[in-house]
Amino acid sequence: MSSFPNKAGTAAEADDGVWPIRRRRILDWLVNETRGERFIDNILVEMCGKLVAAGVPVARATLHFRTNHPQWIGARILWKEGLTDAKINTFAYGVENTPEFLTSPVNAIHQGAEEVRRQLEGTAAGGLDSFYQELHDDGLTEYIAWPLEHTFGKRHVATFSTSRPGGFERAHVDFLRDLLPALTLVSEIRLKNIMARTLLQTYVGPHASEQILSGVTTRGSGATVGAAIMICDLRDFTAISDLWPRDDVIHLLNDYFDAISDPIERYGGEILKFMGDGLLAIFPLSKETACADLLQAIREGQASMAELNEEHVRMGRDPLRYGVGVHVGDVMYGNIGSRRRLDFTVIGPAVNVASRLESLTKEVKRPVLLSRAFVEMADCAKDMDSLGTYPLRGLGEPVDVFAFPER
Repeated sequence: MSSFPNKAGTAAEADDGVWPIRRRRILDWLVNETRGERFIDNILVEMCGKLVAAGVPVARATLHFRTNHPQWIGARILWKEGLTDAKINTFAYGVENTPEFLTSPVNAIHQGAEEVRRQLEGTAAGGLDSFYQELHDDGLTEYIAWPLEHTFGKRHVATFSTSRPGGFERAHVDFLRDLLPALTLVSEIRLKNIMARTLLQTYVGPHASEQILSGVTTRGSGATVGAAIMICDLRDFTAISDLWPRDDVIHLLNDYFDAISDPIERYGGEILKFMGDGLLAIFPLSKETACADLLQAIREGQASMAELNEEHVRMGRDPLRYGVGVHVGDVMYGNIGSRRRLDFTVIGPAVNVASRLESLTKEVKRPVLLSRAFVEMADCAKDMDSLGTYPLRGLGEPVDVFAFPER
């Protein structure tokens, strides 16, 4: 038996502008007892369970967030009755221009609507838009969407649906409305945490971002680590950037970095920085397969570059050329820079050797050069061509140099 009054029973209370209309245990839980939960999807699942236990017949709930992510414009967190875990869907840029999104209740909220409410029960077949028809076919009888107003006008969306005959009662709606201010605060904190992590991962890499988030933010802080080091650089980029239109140059760089970077990340390497048309990546030796992973990343990167160059040739362009230098050794990994502007990177003689080997590729006309130290650690000498010993600029001892076999 529901303890809620009928639909008209709380109209005066609901309209007087006072929050909360009624203090409830679930509201106290949202405000005071979710501090230890990092993820908003887990909070949504637990909140919906508490709503059902309190007599609010929620059968489906979603949270829709706009995100600062290089690939995704937003995400939807979905809970349905019977689920113990929420489902998370991400949406790529461009979805905001599709007819499905433009006619959606989520877009209506983003355009300024304070509420979208739709009765689904009793509608004739074909009388609903495809989105609402899907909800109707799932047995839902009413749908409500409200904005979650985050700081500086950032608007996100919460929705609730029920399968109760007749839809929500007025008291149910008042109950859900009471949760919105607290849910807004709780979700904003989690979303900002996610955005901070995403932005750091995007700009400094996953390992460095975790170091920074854990408090390694003072100048000079860091550690010495053993790593296989890879430095890659695009050839003739100055001429390309002088002759090509700006947008074409940016597109070329993105394609080139996709080809080289995706395998690095796939095999556990960390790209520490992009330097114009070059990149610096490490594979920490704490992983036993670090050297083998680096070699496989280079091979797959070369294959991707070959595909990219086939496209360039078809377009009447010259193939892109590049150089890769590989070494292994101890590096200082941490914060370096001015008092107010730091870079989380690696420095040390081992990095210098990799850089000099990359420069040497121009002289010996081989795209990938590796030091003897790396080849011995990777146990791959039988698979490489020995090019002999070369003095490297700024380094005391000459270095035995190896190259990928020519095909």
